[in-house]
Amino acid sequence: MTPPATTSVPASASASASDASAEALRQRALRALRTARERTGALTECVEEPDLTAQHSPLMSPLVWDLAHIGNQEELWLLRAVGGREPMHPEIDPLYDAFEHPRAERPSLPLLAPAEARGYAREVRSRVLDLLEHAPMEGGQLLDAGFVFGMVAQHEQQHDETMLITHQLRRGDAVLSAPEPPAPERAAVPASEVLVPGGQFTMGTSTEPWALDNERPAHHRFVPSFFIDTLPVTNGAYQHFVADGGYEEPRWWAPQGWEQIRKHHLTAPLFWRRENGQWLRRRFGVVEPVPANEPVMHVSWYEADAYARWAGRRLPSEAEWEKAARHDPATGRSMRYPWGDGDPTPERANLGQRHLRPAGAGSYPAGESPLGVRQLIGDVWEWTSSDFMPYPGFAVFPYREYSEVFFGSAHKVLRGGSFAVDPVACRGTFRNWDLPVRRQIFSGFRTARDV
Repeated sequence: MTPPATTSVPASASASASDASAEALRQRALRALRTARERTGALTECVEEPDLTAQHSPLMSPLVWDLAHIGNQEELWLLRAVGGREPMHPEIDPLYDAFEHPRAERPSLPLLAPAEARGYAREVRSRVLDLLEHAPMEGGQLLDAGFVFGMVAQHEQQHDETMLITHQLRRGDAVLSAPEPPAPERAAVPASEVLVPGGQFTMGTSTEPWALDNERPAHHRFVPSFFIDTLPVTNGAYQHFVADGGYEEPRWWAPQGWEQIRKHHLTAPLFWRRENGQWLRRRFGVVEPVPANEPVMHVSWYEADAYARWAGRRLPSEAEWEKAARHDPATGRSMRYPWGDGDPTPERANLGQRHLRPAGAGSYPAGESPLGVRQLIGDVWEWTSSDFMPYPGFAVFPYREYSEVFFGSAHKVLRGGSFAVDPVACRGTFRNWDLPVRRQIFSGFRTARDV
């Protein structure tokens, strides 16, 4: 990935924006960067050096690679592309280019040692904070509304989620802790599904200042009427699928999915095991009974699709999911989030690694959509039926490797975020994608059906 040509930072950076507006944007960028770095520190300082340098799964990078990669991307985009600075250590750029070396190869590279990686990331951040004091918040698409600072903060938070996945895959004693999520209020959910009226709605965004290129542009999309679950599918519901022989019946499975479960002898979600007539799971180093009312997690797209078929339903399309999450039938407007335009709060959604698990189904009534759909944001990523494709009018920005190279039928779209996603990287328009075989991610789903 190569940043665009340098955008120079003048000594006086008020430009045409008011000083107050520019300062507010700088403070927002500063908070986002600091929040991300605090989380990065918490995820890398809780284990000893052998755990930082080990590869805990061929699907994941060593934690120390993520740490230095975060610093390298911050240097590339902020110090070099915005600040016009000379490279600090140009010889390491190829080591931390995610497209240069697949994850399985990264442990064999001459990576920075943990102390060196920490020192490098710390020095980059120190220089970035100096830059931010005078950086303009307009002057081209990269700088407008502080986009590039928001992009870098989102990038770090996305790698923090990746590192949290690595912690889940890591074997050994528990090293992370967090309070339990709030108790659910399922009694207040009036129905298991709701009707989303057919019609046109505005999908995507052209106004969200830190939205990434695949979320753009806003466009009109017609969606016929459909029903959607008011809650994510739970562990308890999924256990009925397992008990009914769901993993033994090929008619529920897409051909490639059936091939996967036969090849790898899959019988339940990742990290589950059956012991003395009870389902247990391993969660961040702790073995515990599988909680029946919690959204099911660590299932592939193929598993989600098979469950939906077994239940006589289907996965919602990406457009259906977004309409259920953003469309307000009373006004005809697409909101930023299911609850409205206000930013996420702890009362509205389970985000930001405040908890180390999804909240029980029925939680967060304050985050409910106008139609009564809950937990669309946070808790678990939700698989949709859709391939990851560009919107009409899509334009690459600021580099094609973020989205464009992944477009096509190989990747399926996930929406809504998870407990591991920070609010800066989660919006009603935010799009995630992965291969349909992936199970290590914090993925769940809800189902839909035609009218």
